[in-house]
Amino acid sequence: MFRVSGNGHTRNLTVVSLCLAASACQLVPAQGPLAGTIETKAGKSAVEQQVPYATVFDLVAVDAVSARLVASYQSQILNRRFGFGRAGGGAVIGVGDQLKVTIFEAGTDGLFSTMDTKQTSIDLVVQPDGRAAIPFVGPVRFAGRTLEQARETIKAGLENKAVQPDVIVTAVSTASRSVTVSGAVNASGLIPIDLSGNQIAEIIAKAGGPNAQPYESYVTLTRGKKIGRVLLKALIENPSENIYVQPGDQVFVTRDPRTFTVLGETIKNGRIEFGSNDLSLLEAIALAGGGTDTRANAGGYFIFRYEEADIVEALRGKKRFDELVAKGMAPDSVGRYPIVYQIDMSKADSLFVGQNFPISNRDVIYVARHPSVDITKFLSIVTTPASLALTAAVVAQ
Repeated sequence: MFRVSGNGHTRNLTVVSLCLAASACQLVPAQGPLAGTIETKAGKSAVEQQVPYATVFDLVAVDAVSARLVASYQSQILNRRFGFGRAGGGAVIGVGDQLKVTIFEAGTDGLFSTMDTKQTSIDLVVQPDGRAAIPFVGPVRFAGRTLEQARETIKAGLENKAVQPDVIVTAVSTASRSVTVSGAVNASGLIPIDLSGNQIAEIIAKAGGPNAQPYESYVTLTRGKKIGRVLLKALIENPSENIYVQPGDQVFVTRDPRTFTVLGETIKNGRIEFGSNDLSLLEAIALAGGGTDTRANAGGYFIFRYEEADIVEALRGKKRFDELVAKGMAPDSVGRYPIVYQIDMSKADSLFVGQNFPISNRDVIYVARHPSVDITKFLSIVTTPASLALTAAVVAQ
């Protein structure tokens, strides 16, 4: 039990001190941490935070420089994971491909020529062993060879058998050079790859295109054991992400409307859809009705996000990044790291900075309450009739 003595002035100071202590220790009801708590915990290990298994995160002050850096970042997920590839991609014949082999002869009494025509065409399908039979030549290996290499092989096999033979090999269908496209597209199926090669956006277009807006469509590419996922909008806007597909790739398009969550001292809390191609921090706050005048801490606007490692290093430096990883900052399932951005809305240029800072899918925007809110709550608690009686009893002792 507290023992309070002295004159009225001293007692008033004691009550205020208890209020401040309650605010600092968060002994009053609250829906989230104070701005000072987030600032204090940033950059500390779980041991330093004195919270078992606490998430280790870093705090970045949003200013004109950091806002431009984050806004100008272009995702390189597919390029880094799979490589850009190249046109043609070393196109070769594969098992299941349908070919047309046309053989020409100079004379009218050759193996394939007659009085009516000096050519003949043979339709064939490359068998599971990679071969197909050509009359008077026998089994010819097609799989793994280019059309020109196959032509030379057949022509060589007909030398000294046919009359000055020449050969043309044409691909009718290329079952071995196809990509599976499924999900939120207008025509799912096996899409053949052109001999000149196709980039991922072209393959999606061949599948009828997405049936949702690019800003809410995600493209997942699976190649062997590697998987990469990127927003279709980012793929279109960043040419280096529009990589070449390879035979056997699986492309899955998902409609996933981008959303962000708003918590804390705003008019409206909850999950909100972007509803547009891009969304800035100011626009996101406006969608939530803005901060409350009497409760919001103007210096306590926070954006909780799992951020790409490239951005974290660019913002904080490689040394700082390595230090945080050593302290236990861990990535999520796709290699992004926990970062908290803080913007001080009391600064004169905050409205310009907020216009340039982009909101990302699944961001959590938290507006901290002003410390005075906790003091007001505490005073309202201790000035209830029961609390007044208890306080009077304590003071009287």
